[in-house]
Amino acid sequence: MNAPAAQASDKEDQAAVAALRARGIQVADIQALARDQSPFARRTTPSSRILAPGVALTARTVELGDGCFTNAFTLTVDLDRAQCCAVSSPAGFHLRDLVRGDAVAAGSGSFSYISDDPAYQPAEPCLDLAIRDSQVVCLPTITKPALLIRRGRPLVRTLAATGTLTIAGRTHSWSGSKERQPPNQSGHLTVFGAANCRVRYRDDPRTGFLRDVDPATNTTPRDPDALDCTVTSTGSGLRIAAVHPGGGADLFAGAFILRAHHPWPTHLTVGALVDVTSVDTHHVRDLESALSLGPSAAEASAGGTRAWDRSLGASPFRPAARHPRTLLALHDNHFQLTVLDGAPLTSTFRGTTVHETAELCARAGLDPSQVFHLDGGQTSKIAYTRHHQDPDVVGSLHYLQWPATADAPFRWRGLEGRLLRSALLITAPKETR
Repeated sequence: MNAPAAQASDKEDQAAVAALRARGIQVADIQALARDQSPFARRTTPSSRILAPGVALTARTVELGDGCFTNAFTLTVDLDRAQCCAVSSPAGFHLRDLVRGDAVAAGSGSFSYISDDPAYQPAEPCLDLAIRDSQVVCLPTITKPALLIRRGRPLVRTLAATGTLTIAGRTHSWSGSKERQPPNQSGHLTVFGAANCRVRYRDDPRTGFLRDVDPATNTTPRDPDALDCTVTSTGSGLRIAAVHPGGGADLFAGAFILRAHHPWPTHLTVGALVDVTSVDTHHVRDLESALSLGPSAAEASAGGTRAWDRSLGASPFRPAARHPRTLLALHDNHFQLTVLDGAPLTSTFRGTTVHETAELCARAGLDPSQVFHLDGGQTSKIAYTRHHQDPDVVGSLHYLQWPATADAPFRWRGLEGRLLRSALLITAPKETR
C-alpha cells in the first residue's frame, strides 16, 4: 500500500475507533477485528423507546448459560397505528438509508444470495418468491412460508410452489423445481432460479474463507426433451430473454427460468411477455409486495431445513451452531421483528442455536411454529429514527467489509451494515408522531 493510501486508511480507522468508543466499545485496532471481535461481547443496557405511536424498540440481554449470552433487540408495531411493507432491489441498499420521510424503522429482510465474487452475481439476488411494486420478480422453487403484503396489511402464509401464468396470452400452470413434479402435463412449466444454486467455500489466508459458486455448474440440468426460457424483468414487465433447447441455462442470467418439455409450445419465443397471475391460491393482483421467509423457529429446531441449505452455503440451521438471527412474528394485530445479536469471532457472544431460539420464543409467549427466520448472520440489523439526528442501528455492529484486493485494509461498516437486497420497512405518518 502506498503512503497516501496508508494515511487515508489510518484516518478512516481512527474515525471508526472513535465512533466505537463513543458507544462504549473499546477497540484499539480496526484491522485486528478480522481476528478477534471480543470488544463487541458486551451486555446491552435494558431500554425501551417509542419511535412513533404504536412503534416501540426494546433492548435486553438474554443469558444462555456457561457465560454465553445474546442481546435481543425487538421492534414491535401496532398495525392499527403504523404500517409494514416489504421492499427489495437487485442493486441493493443500506438499511439506514431507508429510514427517512415517513419511515421510522427498518429491519433486514429475506434471505438473498451472498457471494464474495463481484464478477458473477444473479440478476435477481432474492431467493424464491419476491414481489416488488405488485410485480413478481422471483418465483418460489419449493413450498415455503412467505410474508405477503395485501391491501397494506402483512400476512404470513405457507405457499405451495405452484400457480398460473400466461406467456404471449396463453395460460400455463407452473411448479417449483424442488417440488415433486407432476407427470408430463401439456403446458405445465417448471421454475428454476437463484435458489437452485450451490454456494461453495474456499480457504483464504486473510479472511478465512471465500464464498462463491462455480459458473460452469450453476445451470439447469441438461435434458434433451427440455426447453428452458430465461425470463428477465424489464420496464414493461417480464419477458423471455433467451431460450435454451436441452437445458443448461445459467441460473443467474434472469429473474427466473421456465422449463417446458416436448412438445414445446410454439409461443415460447424470445420477447414473449410473461405475466404471473397466481402463486398458490393467491392472485398476484391482490399483493403489493412479498418475500419468501426462512423456516419457523420450530422447524429449524427440528432440522426441517433442507429447502434452504444449498443456496445459503454453510447452513445457519445446524443444530449446535450459534448465529445471530432475525425473527419475524405476527400476533394479535402486532408485527414483531427481533434481532438476536452476536459476533462470530468471540467465545461468548455468537448468537443462538436453533434450539435456544425456539426456547426463547416459547419463553416470550410466542408459538415457535409461528415465528420465522429472516436473513441472519452479519446481516441481522434494525435501523431506527432518532429525533433531529441521523438514524441509528442495533445489531451486527462488528461488521467488516472484506478487502477487495490483497493489500487493501478491512473497513469497519457496523453502522451501514451489509448491502441488502430486501428489507422490512415500518412507516408512520409524521403528523401522528
